[in-house]
Amino acid sequence: MLAMPRYPVAVLLCAALLALSLAACSAPKRPVVVGSKDETEQMLLGEIVAQHLEHRLGHPVERRTGLGGTAVLYQSILSSEVGIYPEYTGLIAAEILKEPADPKPQIVLARVRGEMDRIAQIEVLDPLGFDNRSVMVVKAAGAEKLSTLTEAARLDKRWKLGITYDFQSRSDGLQELALYHLSLAPRIVDRKQLFSELEKGGVDMIATRATDGHLMSPDWKVLADDRDPNVFSSYEACLLVRKDLLAAEPGLRPALAELSGKFTSEIMRKLNAEVDVEHRPVAAVATDFLTQAGLR
Repeated sequence: MLAMPRYPVAVLLCAALLALSLAACSAPKRPVVVGSKDETEQMLLGEIVAQHLEHRLGHPVERRTGLGGTAVLYQSILSSEVGIYPEYTGLIAAEILKEPADPKPQIVLARVRGEMDRIAQIEVLDPLGFDNRSVMVVKAAGAEKLSTLTEAARLDKRWKLGITYDFQSRSDGLQELALYHLSLAPRIVDRKQLFSELEKGGVDMIATRATDGHLMSPDWKVLADDRDPNVFSSYEACLLVRKDLLAAEPGLRPALAELSGKFTSEIMRKLNAEVDVEHRPVAAVATDFLTQAGLR
């Protein structure tokens, strides 16, 4: 019988480490998947993130945009169907944590960061730079002397209020507006029809978001949420990212950090208007933003 050759232990260890290294190199890396909800702003933010990562990481990024609402996206990131998606701090508090959100942005951010890390191993990155809280809007014509919700409540008027089903059902929506004691006749309106209903007089006040693209027009006036503290919760936009994805893709964190603080409410309104009012493709608007922000 032939004797098996003996190798030094060091040689065997080196061979084992080499085999493990080769196996790791040949194992497919988990793709970076960017998700978003089915609203214009969310799809824009998702496309901006995806294009930016493709440029910075040097490989394709999978897009799963237009998936639905907060509940759908949260389950998608928990199950690893998506690794990143844009969300709002107030919605995390109200819809995921099921607790009242504070109107002060820094308090909401600290709370949701700690809880998302604790219960889901998801990191809430630094805010993108704008707050998309709820706002009440009226026609500018005829409202020259009206500037706040308190003033609107003082009028001897029953407001025909156009709201979405989402605003009616959220804990920080219609029931919070009740604190102003406005005389209201709420009516559910499709989100895409809110401004057309206001224009033709079907309603005379609507609830929308602060960065709605239609608000670029001087035809509309936002009534200030003038209670102290404000009635409506802070909705700072931020990116939610799985912590295991951040660990697996070393270039991901610094790339995403470049987007933090790059937006303002005015910038986001303009981007939304380009899609919703001017009907430009989402991908083209996203590319233009990244170019103007110096990120391409």
